[in-house]
Amino acid sequence: MTYRLGIDVGGTNTDAVVLDEVDRPVAKAKSPTTPDVTSGIVRVLGKVLGQGLVDPRQVAYAMLGTTHCTNAIVERRRLTPVAIVRIGRPATAAVQPLTGWPEDLASVCGRYVYLVRGGHEYDGREIAPLDEKEVARACREVRGKVGSLAICSVFSPVSSAHELRAAEIAREELGGVHISLSHEIGSIGLLERENATVLNSAVSGVAGQVAAAFEQALRERGIEARTYFGQNDGTLMAVDYAVRYPIFTVACGPTNSIRGAAFLSGLRDAVVLDVGGTTTDVGVLANRFPRESSVAVEIGGVRTNFRMPDLISIGLGGGSIVRLGAGTGAGPGGRSGGGLTVGPDSVGYLLEEKAVVFGGDVLTATDVAVKLGLIDLGDPSRLSVLDRTTAQGAHARMVSMMEDALDRVKTSPQTVPVVAVGGGSILIPDRLAGASEVVRPQHFEVANAIGAAIAQVSGQVERIFSLAGMGREEALEEARRMARDEAVRAGADPATVEIVEVDDVPLAYLPGNATRIRVKAAGSLAG
Repeated sequence: MTYRLGIDVGGTNTDAVVLDEVDRPVAKAKSPTTPDVTSGIVRVLGKVLGQGLVDPRQVAYAMLGTTHCTNAIVERRRLTPVAIVRIGRPATAAVQPLTGWPEDLASVCGRYVYLVRGGHEYDGREIAPLDEKEVARACREVRGKVGSLAICSVFSPVSSAHELRAAEIAREELGGVHISLSHEIGSIGLLERENATVLNSAVSGVAGQVAAAFEQALRERGIEARTYFGQNDGTLMAVDYAVRYPIFTVACGPTNSIRGAAFLSGLRDAVVLDVGGTTTDVGVLANRFPRESSVAVEIGGVRTNFRMPDLISIGLGGGSIVRLGAGTGAGPGGRSGGGLTVGPDSVGYLLEEKAVVFGGDVLTATDVAVKLGLIDLGDPSRLSVLDRTTAQGAHARMVSMMEDALDRVKTSPQTVPVVAVGGGSILIPDRLAGASEVVRPQHFEVANAIGAAIAQVSGQVERIFSLAGMGREEALEEARRMARDEAVRAGADPATVEIVEVDDVPLAYLPGNATRIRVKAAGSLAG
């Protein structure tokens, strides 16, 4: 017997689950997320293995979905000093790198910025030859001052030749410094692709530390498993791939939940409501995978254009703070009020200290759920001063927030099945406006960790092809080959890789019969 271990780090709880060879959960655990994240992972690992249901030596695969990189960007902490080399002078000099960035983040990532001659047109023709001497000079100037280099060339998704040559020069000049190439990370738009590449460089150090800490924690528990990280599209990548492309991990939590919801419910198409301790993430399940966003996504105040799930997040979770205004009834401590509000702030991972049912003095959504009998938790007698009518009003407000978010992600007026997952999903009623049914699968509270454990490995490419010198089918086949290669590089078994998504959009506004092709391939974990 071999097992899979899935761990997902959320804003409030860190969840773990162990699956057997036919993907049945045999052990699961939750532990509060800790400020440093890593110690929370160690604790939940101890909890799930401490149940004595699994021999650690039989855990063959371990998957981690983590918020380490997201937190580093949002909090501006532990970021690696970056040098930026944009290849595109003089064509792109009018708009400087890091345009529109928050000042505090730009001050960390924008100390060393270089624009060098080179770059390509949309159809692969050179705008100017790469100035290799400028690249080498820039590298020598930042030697010993930075830990990572971000290289971005205009239209590099069409032709990556200048980025690849610049990377060769950088390795000769800087040795083992982490190098991020924009054509491997983002799509066509120069600024958003460059932004994503710089962020990828900035969190490269964090990713390396997390990978090392995760593998050490496993070894200390007697687990010698192959390790993977969850990524934004709901699939996995091998640890070395994750260290190279850490930016792909920043939204893996919600996507893990959506994949877990698909697995537990058996549905291929649905809307997933994942209610955690701080937020509710509402995403769309399309053919078993999360629907991807087609617009630029902001991370830490920076616009990016790499693959991200199409999500709506609202400030509603089990730890959301409920405030009572005047006139709606009594609350804890004799408070009374009308103008009732729920969230968006939350007690987060301090729920078991702050919530009234646990002896705290902050009225939370979890207290309301206990008052209404939706869950048996803590000491309900502490809620004697909260009248039932007020609790019902607070819950009605929460339901209204969920129904509004559901309506916003739908693309038609037709009702859709809704899958309720996450520890806070006890707040979701059995009926919602706009839902044909509300499915609450078994093990719903650890759907995110299950999503991490059952995920496949994928690769994706998005390129503009000029059809002036090749046929459409030839371009599609080339894109499929590149996507398969990416999936194998990410850790997929070549024999199981299949194409799961093809998107071909003719670009009538560009000359040369150009078309943008996006292809995604996925396969099982390599043995």
